[in-house]
Amino acid sequence: MNKPNLRTKAVDQLVELFVRISLAQDEALLHDEIGKFNKLYDQKTAVTDELKARSGDQRQALLVLYNHTNAQVRLNAAKSTLAVAPQEARLALQKIASSQEYPQAGDAGMSLWNLDRGIFKPA
Repeated sequence: MNKPNLRTKAVDQLVELFVRISLAQDEALLHDEIGKFNKLYDQKTAVTDELKARSGDQRQALLVLYNHTNAQVRLNAAKSTLAVAPQEARLALQKIASSQEYPQAGDAGMSLWNLDRGIFKPA
């Protein structure tokens, strides 16, 4: 598959791509495919960076994903929007952490722990 040119995509297309990548990450986690997960992580980061670079920082378009049915999508959206919607993203992480949907609940809990201790600083 060719690497998509993210600069030519509309914001809604980037959000859709973010969801597809997140769902693929969930599947990779389920099958313990760490290499695949890591490649998908880099793709997700590229999409997030493209949204951030857009006028007005378009990462707020990911806020709608806080209610997605998939925990990995919600987790990725919450972590990706901490800089633009810190209170809402933190609430989303708290909800995931208490959901008992693992491994995402553990990741969300650790993210909150790292935020509270200043280890993780959203940008």
